[in-house]
Amino acid sequence: MTFIKVIDEVYARDKLKEIYDDIIKTRGKLSNIMKIHSLLPDTMVEHMNLYKSIIFGKSNLSRELKEMIAVVVSVSNKCDYCINHHAEALNFYWKNKNRLNSFIKDFRSIDAEPRIKLLLEYATELTISPNQITQTTIDEIKSSGWSDEDILTVNLIISYFNFVNRIALGLGVEFGKEEVTGYKY
Repeated sequence: MTFIKVIDEVYARDKLKEIYDDIIKTRGKLSNIMKIHSLLPDTMVEHMNLYKSIIFGKSNLSRELKEMIAVVVSVSNKCDYCINHHAEALNFYWKNKNRLNSFIKDFRSIDAEPRIKLLLEYATELTISPNQITQTTIDEIKSSGWSDEDILTVNLIISYFNFVNRIALGLGVEFGKEEVTGYKY
């Protein structure tokens, strides 16, 4: 049970119902992380717009890599809601539960290109110790072949998931098996 009142789909009216219907149309279903905004529907719209622009926007980063970053940030924050949601999305690409479980336990344990692991390390450091990020950190990422635009995209993904993790943890957003499956990837 969430820590605050949430208006369920069956009780949504007017603008909130329109927003719910639009999200269901574009994403396949309505997540609890969106429903938590039900008392302030405009924030739900802006949240969804931010999510879609970061995750589905034009980028040199694959959707798989974006989901990897989401999981790493969420594991760092111990946000079970987002770990489960984005592990499900990541496994849409991997189709390998063993690899996924190893990745959740320790992302360093899986086989990945060094330049990918560098971004995942950056995700952890920016989440846990943001004050430790320096020009040297960014220069190292650049030297592995990532552009400034790529680095900005990665930073926005990391920042976005820190934001969402705090919404989920701070408001008690719940999930179950049925809630984390069935989205359009």
